[in-house]
Amino acid sequence: MRVIIVSDAWFPQVNGVVRSLDTVRRGLIERGHTVEMISPDRFRTIPCPTYPEIRLAVLPGARTSSLIETFQPDAIHIATEGPLGQAARKHCLRRGYPFTTAFHTRFPEYIHARCRLPLAWTYAHLRKFHGAGKRIMVATQTIEDDLTARGFKNIVRWTRGVDTTLFHPRDKSFLDVRRPLSAFVGRVAVEKNIEAFLKLDIPGTKMVVGDGPARQHLEAKYPDTLFTGAREGEDLAKHFAAADVFVFPSRTDTFGLVLLEAMASGVPVAAYPVPGPLDVIGDEPVGVLGEDLANAVMRALEIDPKRCRAYAETYSWDRSIDQFLANLYPFRGADAVDGAAA
Repeated sequence: MRVIIVSDAWFPQVNGVVRSLDTVRRGLIERGHTVEMISPDRFRTIPCPTYPEIRLAVLPGARTSSLIETFQPDAIHIATEGPLGQAARKHCLRRGYPFTTAFHTRFPEYIHARCRLPLAWTYAHLRKFHGAGKRIMVATQTIEDDLTARGFKNIVRWTRGVDTTLFHPRDKSFLDVRRPLSAFVGRVAVEKNIEAFLKLDIPGTKMVVGDGPARQHLEAKYPDTLFTGAREGEDLAKHFAAADVFVFPSRTDTFGLVLLEAMASGVPVAAYPVPGPLDVIGDEPVGVLGEDLANAVMRALEIDPKRCRAYAETYSWDRSIDQFLANLYPFRGADAVDGAAA
């Protein structure tokens, strides 16, 4: 099958959305499918206001249409709601091409955190955007329930996996710091609620792995915290495994791929009881969820790392790719009808 994936989030960004899409892309290719990415690196871009690390395609309509028509896809998946997603959606509606979408990010909450725009306004926009597609892929039951309550339709499940070959327990002496080491990995931005972690009165050392618009401010405000900047590949995996507990202060993530990467590294999780942690961890003895985050950190430190590793091993990327394929809506080729999920 020939599959187009349209995403406003792509390399050189390093985040859960990009890693998930790239893993699925590579998995589809390994299975014999042909995949075309329509992503910002193929367009002239400008920095996103308040978040210059994110590049937005400028007037991408004509080129997006050309790329779609030249590739002649059997199925189209629009992964994000930015300029490229909007351009692809418009072209598909104009030509009568069915497509699927995904709800990766709680943008209404992100925007509200920056400029206090009412949530109802942005959710109305997203409801219209996704409502034109055949299916909306979501990672968890909690997000499905929330979107359903907000009037979204045709929701299907697309879970995530973890690379247990890259992320695994390692020698913690890689970092010479005062223990225990509490770590956060992700974008250093206001929507990640990182300051809730940095304010905690807990023993040992705090570490923030990642980059983003809030890093300079937070690094100056919390000089005792180890800020490592963005890390990738083996270097990233070593930083995960060096931690004694992974602290996830976000209240707005739809999944939290880093939760699985931490547990695959043998690191227990402390987080708030919100979507993402509730779905990934729940009542499993691999993390502690609670509104008292400092207490959750101290209790998580008592968890057996082997349990965390064993639990992460149950999350398979093969299963994730199976779900993604089943959720697509082919509209060309011999398998166009049979290939569509019920």
